[in-house]
Amino acid sequence: MDIETALIDLIGGNIVLIMLALFILLCVLLGVRIVPQSDKFVVERFGRLRSVLGPGINLIVPFLDKVAHKVSVLERQLPNAEQDAITRDNVLVRVETSVFYRILHPEKTVYRIRDVDAAIATVVAGIVRAEIGMMELDEVQSNRAELIGKIKIQVESAVDDWGIEVTRAELLDVNLDQSTREAMLQQLNAERARRAQVTEAEGAKRSVELNADAQLYQAQKVAEARRIQADAEAYATAVVAQAIRENGMEAAQYNVALKQVEALGKVAEKPGNQTIVLPSDAVDAFGDAFKMMFGRKP
Repeated sequence: MDIETALIDLIGGNIVLIMLALFILLCVLLGVRIVPQSDKFVVERFGRLRSVLGPGINLIVPFLDKVAHKVSVLERQLPNAEQDAITRDNVLVRVETSVFYRILHPEKTVYRIRDVDAAIATVVAGIVRAEIGMMELDEVQSNRAELIGKIKIQVESAVDDWGIEVTRAELLDVNLDQSTREAMLQQLNAERARRAQVTEAEGAKRSVELNADAQLYQAQKVAEARRIQADAEAYATAVVAQAIRENGMEAAQYNVALKQVEALGKVAEKPGNQTIVLPSDAVDAFGDAFKMMFGRKP
């Protein structure tokens, strides 16, 4: 009993100090805030924005300031959304989109917009419909990267007042109804048939051009051969004429006799039994030719 009495007396005498120590400990617990790297804390004082606490140890005024909002600054992905849109050539398409964003300024986000995801999804749907409405179906299919860039820029501009950064926008798929698919398939088959016909026509045209070039080349070579042959005959004629001028009629008679011998040789080369009729003076012509060949006059 003496120990209990002494303890009660000790506590009773130091109650003020104990309460003061507890108050100081509570102030420390309420005044020190450790913020994770992935978060930011929005501090209010009497319902008004006081400050935004960044990562690390932060001090606030106990009992006056309070952490009203804990906002994650990690990148977020909106659920994939589908919306209908009509292209400039009046084709109904169903577009699936996905958007990634992160909060840069929590004080703007928590005080200017209530449901961030729903607001961004609405903005994206409106911008996608507007952009696709200015493009034809073929442009939507072929210029998807350009369309994504335009959507991202416009979404960034629309959500800038909310303290949000759009890091990525994706156009995942563009779906068509069955009738449009069948029409596009028919158009694709027709285009393939047209290309095949064009290719075949170009091949035929090229073949004709090559054939004409070959005939032209052949004609050129024949003309060139005839020209060379004519030059040779002219040269031979010039040589004979020169010999006639120098040796008189003996050279002419020798040339005539030589031509007769060549002609008879060609006739004799033909196959089969043949009867060769010689003129009466052929033997004399041969003799004269041999005499002239060996330098003796006939």
